[in-house]
Amino acid sequence: MFFTKKKFLPLSLSNTLSNNVESFAPQHPPTVTLYSCGPTVYGPQHIGNLRSAVFSDLLARALAYAGYRVKRVINITDVGHLVGDGDEGEDKMVVGARRENISPMEVAKRYTDQYLRDIRALNVDTRLIRFPRATDYIQDQIRMIQTLEKRGHTYTLPDGVYFDVSTFPSYGKLGGRDKAELLAGARVDVVAGKKHPQDFVLWRKAKPQDLQQWKSPWGMGNPGWSIECSAMIRALLGETIDIHTGGEDHISVHHNNEIAQSEGSSGKPLARIWMHNAFLTINGEKISKSLGNIFTLEDIMKRNIHPLALRYLFLQAHYRSPLSFTWESLEGAHEALIKLWLSSYDLIKKHPRAKASDAEHAFVSSVLNDLKTPQALGTLWEHMGRLPSEEAFSLLQSADQLFGLSLLAPPIGVRTEDKKMAQEREEARSRKDFTRSDEIRIHMENRGYRVYDRANETIYIDTTR
Repeated sequence: MFFTKKKFLPLSLSNTLSNNVESFAPQHPPTVTLYSCGPTVYGPQHIGNLRSAVFSDLLARALAYAGYRVKRVINITDVGHLVGDGDEGEDKMVVGARRENISPMEVAKRYTDQYLRDIRALNVDTRLIRFPRATDYIQDQIRMIQTLEKRGHTYTLPDGVYFDVSTFPSYGKLGGRDKAELLAGARVDVVAGKKHPQDFVLWRKAKPQDLQQWKSPWGMGNPGWSIECSAMIRALLGETIDIHTGGEDHISVHHNNEIAQSEGSSGKPLARIWMHNAFLTINGEKISKSLGNIFTLEDIMKRNIHPLALRYLFLQAHYRSPLSFTWESLEGAHEALIKLWLSSYDLIKKHPRAKASDAEHAFVSSVLNDLKTPQALGTLWEHMGRLPSEEAFSLLQSADQLFGLSLLAPPIGVRTEDKKMAQEREEARSRKDFTRSDEIRIHMENRGYRVYDRANETIYIDTTR
């Protein structure tokens, strides 16, 4: 690590609330409280959803590198999120349950497990994060709604309890949304009795067919989507947190709703810094079922591409910049990452000591300046092959800490069950039996390896780990 003299390194972050890049300092150093909007677990997460997970992990890595202890929470939405993201339609968990003919809780368990497997494959250390489920915090949500009720922020209709945005004058302050934008972003049908189009549901009264419902002061029912985040943040991180992250699609409605209900009930700011990642598109088009362009991490791995190639692809663009996914761009990212792994492999064999350099300083400074990963990648590529071993190794250490690309432990080598086959291939090469060598190469590639023949050795990149 390049910097060792200062306790906390200077770090700048873009704040959606102020629309400025600000110098970061937590409320209670060395601890930083960080909440990230997580998945609705009614089905597998597509690669666009995974961009948010990599972005928040990159942020957490930068905070840790700067010297802070990061207290992280990513919520698991297993109730309340409707198909239209508004106040009408079916709960996504019910949709998943009916699709698979199992209970909502079984759906939640299945796809929570898959989500955790996916982000672990992307080098997110889930041991350092709490993943609360919305259904475990129903009583916290009810208590928050009761507080809002006492403070005059709610009204009740036949179908549920609503937040009255007129009682919160700064509603829409996140992202500087005006009324026209809020109306456009509300994505809700007209509900009879609503006072304002932006008013949002806090608690829905149960319908006879509801698969998830709980007792409440307003009768049997279930919570609105946004209230879960506010309740879990307060329960696990406190009334005011340092940083809240999510996708840019959450700014207009979901996050402005969070602010209104959290600050309306506590009288304190919900988050000091709000950060949002831009969309991932597929060939320049929005990800949607109708276009048939929803891809998962499993789809990537079926093509013999390592999951970290997707992480590398994300790092090629600044988190606030839109990124278009193509299979060609992913393959290019994979080949670039493999080159880094091979360089790292050759370097580590020399057992160098670490020595700081101006190149490492430039790399780290780019990441700590609002996570400018494209510039940092440029620095890495420019200097890795030119620096003396000691300086290159130190740069590699910092890059590994901040980027999470397994640069110090590249997935090189064969699994135990494949060692005999790899040895047979080496023997075939040594006797110049290239027909047999090529047959085994194809077999190894079908087993999930990328095979690189060198003058004195063969390198196997294992894309399955």
